[in-house]
Amino acid sequence: MIPRELLITGAEELGISLTVEQVNSLFIFLAELKKWNSRINLTAIKGEGDTVIKHVLDSLSHIKGFIPAPGLRLLDMGSGAGFPAIPIKIACPGIAVTLVESIKKKASFLRHAVRTLALSGAEVMDLRTEELPDSYHRVFDVVTARAFADMKTALVSGAPFLKHGGLMVLSRGPEESIKEQELAGTGFTAQRKIELTLPHSEYKRAIWVFKKLDG
Repeated sequence: MIPRELLITGAEELGISLTVEQVNSLFIFLAELKKWNSRINLTAIKGEGDTVIKHVLDSLSHIKGFIPAPGLRLLDMGSGAGFPAIPIKIACPGIAVTLVESIKKKASFLRHAVRTLALSGAEVMDLRTEELPDSYHRVFDVVTARAFADMKTALVSGAPFLKHGGLMVLSRGPEESIKEQELAGTGFTAQRKIELTLPHSEYKRAIWVFKKLDG
């Protein structure tokens, strides 16, 4: 199956219907990623089919963890090469996305991608998450962290930026879990765990959804 069909049918399997324009934008993004990757090592996954499955479809699977209503604000910690935030933004253009990436070269790529794709409502912050200004505290509906340490560290790092009742959505391998005693004191409750196999693969993932309880 060609990469374009992998993406379209894989997204449908995840419950996401992509327009022709969205599919085109995702492949423009992957083409820019391939160009930049030869210079600054953004990802070790280089085959187009694998990139579609293990990066793009994996990113889109995060949408199972929240309802992407227009006006929703999403913060992505440690965005790296733009996963999951850029595929989510392309698939859900009505939401606002903030990508946080402290490595300057990677942040430069993210800004280039946002400009190239003309993604309105997307911004890149080249800071460590804890360095974000106070104006970013308690304003986000969803925080994602795809490759950001362990789950407890991600929860503690993302907590200051979520509104009361906001959601932390984490994609992890099926073997990773968090104990109740680790969750205690974080201000979160585990809302649900969505186990899935990425379309067109045997790559198993678990989408963990945590709800922020405190103010």
